[in-house]
This record gives sequence, C-alpha cells and structure tokens, in this order.
Amino acid sequence: MIALETRIPPPLVGLVAGIVASLASSTFAPTVLPFPVRLGCALALVLLGFVLAGAGARSVRRAKSTLNPVKPETATALVTSGIYRYTRNPMYLGMAACLVAWSAWLGTLAGLIGAPFFVLYMNRFQVGPEERALSRLFGADFSAYQSRVRRWL
Repeated sequence: MIALETRIPPPLVGLVAGIVASLASSTFAPTVLPFPVRLGCALALVLLGFVLAGAGARSVRRAKSTLNPVKPETATALVTSGIYRYTRNPMYLGMAACLVAWSAWLGTLAGLIGAPFFVLYMNRFQVGPEERALSRLFGADFSAYQSRVRRWL
C-alpha cells in the first residue's frame, strides 16, 4: 500500500469521505432533530473547519514553506507557531470538522462514517509519510515538536 502514500490530495480524500457519508446516510432514516438544529450544528462545524484550515494555511504561508501535501519532502520550514502550537495537522483537522458538519446536515448517524474514514486514511497514507519526511528534514527539532504537540487534538 506504499503506492498510495501522499498520492491522493487530501481534499479529494475528503470529497470521497463525504460521498461515503452521503451513501451511508441515504440508507437510513434521518434523525429526529429539527432542521434548524441540524443547520445550526452544520454551520458551526463548517465555520470551525474553515477557521482551523485557514489558520494552518496562513501559518505555513508566513513561514514561506510548501502547502503541497503530495510532496512533503519539499518543506523548507518547520512550522510550530500559530495554530500549530495546538495541533500538528490543523488543515486536516479542519477538513474532518467539515465532514462532521456534512453528517449533521445529512441528519443521520450513519453519515458520521465519513469523518473516521478520512482520519484513518489520512493517518496511514498522508500524515505518517509527511511526518517521516519532516523527521528526515528537521531531525531533533521535529521530534521535540512531536513530543509536545498532538497529531490531531
């Protein structure tokens, strides 16, 4: 499965996870939560997702490093400031929050399958390889960063 490592752009993985959530939720009846509650939850979560992802992208741009997740070995700086003080993967965390927002919008518990699918895939095929590349590039600095900041939350 090494052939899949850092090959599929994370937004595409998120889109597939959203489709999986839609398919799963279409086979089950919606929850009894009123539409305004579902809408409010979805909007709050998608806003959170965009804030997290945007903060991560801004921090990387400020450091003048790469935002290309397909080529993690091209990173030119280890970003540990801003949102990266709290999570090592704010952009992916933001995408996961958007998937949970999508499941709230869909209104079924089965729709929640998309977010765990995304996180599991990302851990195996994106985050792990990225962390190996960063470890090779930044050595002890990256190891110290890993020890003090969690991967997701």
